[in-house]
Amino acid sequence: MAGLRPDTPIPSEITLNQKSRRMDIVFDDVRYELSYEFLRVLSPSAEVRGHGPGQEVLQVGKQDVDIVALDPVGNYAIRPTFSDGHDSGLYSWDILHDFCLRRDTLWQEYLDRLAVAGASRDPALCPPPAAKPVAKCGGKA
Repeated sequence: MAGLRPDTPIPSEITLNQKSRRMDIVFDDVRYELSYEFLRVLSPSAEVRGHGPGQEVLQVGKQDVDIVALDPVGNYAIRPTFSDGHDSGLYSWDILHDFCLRRDTLWQEYLDRLAVAGASRDPALCPPPAAKPVAKCGGKA
């Protein structure tokens, strides 16, 4: 099985370039570049995409994010761990291949969403995320 669709190619090479913050990935002898920021803001995780249409969470301030670990998931995906702690996205071969083919369009759509929200890629211009309430005895926060 290649990715999750039988017709998706399997990457022959995946290389992390820490200096340029990009992943080089080769599908069918064609080399593609995906920035770490691109991979982070378009993560296939529920934390980013939500659980249905309209539940997406715009990712802001991720311009300087790094990938600190990259783990294989079976023979069909990888799971990067990002420097901001995000590690719940499983990037199957079909998702990565689609990202490679549609990188410019997906990136422009992301930039457009940022502009509409008045948000920034720059972490210095973004407020820190709100703290999650901690449950106390009795289940009340």
